[in-house]
Amino acid sequence: MRILTLNPGSSTMKAALIEDGVTRHAETWAAADAVADESAVHDAIGRWGRPDAVAVRFVHGGSRPGPVFADEEVLRALDRLGSLAPLHQPLSVDVTRLVLASLPDLPVVACFDTSFHNGLPEAAKRYALPRAWTRQNRLRRYGFHGLSCGYTARRAAELLGVDETEPRLVCCHLGSGVSVTAIRGGASVDTSMGFTPIEGAVMATRSGSVDPGLLLYVLGTGEVDLDGMVDALYHRSGLAGMTGTSGDMREVLAARAAGDEAARTAIGVYAHRLRREIGAAAMSLDRLDALVFTGGVAEHQPELVGEVAEGLGVLGVRTAPDRLAGRGDRLVSPRGAPVAVLVLTAREDLELARQAERLLASCRTPT
Repeated sequence: MRILTLNPGSSTMKAALIEDGVTRHAETWAAADAVADESAVHDAIGRWGRPDAVAVRFVHGGSRPGPVFADEEVLRALDRLGSLAPLHQPLSVDVTRLVLASLPDLPVVACFDTSFHNGLPEAAKRYALPRAWTRQNRLRRYGFHGLSCGYTARRAAELLGVDETEPRLVCCHLGSGVSVTAIRGGASVDTSMGFTPIEGAVMATRSGSVDPGLLLYVLGTGEVDLDGMVDALYHRSGLAGMTGTSGDMREVLAARAAGDEAARTAIGVYAHRLRREIGAAAMSLDRLDALVFTGGVAEHQPELVGEVAEGLGVLGVRTAPDRLAGRGDRLVSPRGAPVAVLVLTAREDLELARQAERLLASCRTPT
């Protein structure tokens, strides 16, 4: 089966053609609006051929436990979640609508980052808020980067030579967004992102967790209104806010290497907060078998992975410089280390295709 996977981002459109679980084509287009996204989709189909189905990544799926076939009713519901993931959700809705309009006879599957975390234990899911607010189970921790986590859990088990439900993992997705997830039995049992993708570790332009009292104080000064606060937390905080750069890790690391003090401090905060999240996630497991780093920053900045790992000795985490310097999916901890440390390429495209194929197979009627 040929599945076209679409992963709309805030500045790019990632597309891949997966055939029977194998990537045949993959490309990234500069795209940040519906017009550019439509051009990218048509370009992909024109060059790669007509797929059997299309799978689209959605950051937020609400309480949906798995992928669904997209139609206008589903898209209206997903559009209402846009304010909870404004960097990605509206783009995914737009892309899916244009695919439905352009290829009306093809099945289009919406796959959700939140679904992987749908079974979070109550203790990890709840906020300590008034029951009148939380009784409908909407104001809770959803978790994100689930498509990445699902693939990572299976790939890590494969490299470790065990069944995918066996290892206790902490998965660190390091890209523009950053999340840390504890995985047991192939399922999420705790995660750093919560009601929105702002919570948790420091990110490229997002703040990560901030004392809500501080935010209330700033709002109370009248210097910023609600819209300004949203803009600041999503677009003008994180590494970008601390350094005056775009927040791209390559730019910040280059500035640090050139002696920029703000960049040095920002990387220190980034690593410190990431270690805190890793430690917290590890406490949700009965043991820690492996610490896995994935995402663009992990793939392309292995020295930063080593820097983060260096402060995690209390968990038995160590890395080997020669292995860190390698490429591709690999074990980067020394032989015999108590905790395996892996660096994996993020393959959300394979997870999108896998989920779409499983949904399509479940709907087939035996002949």
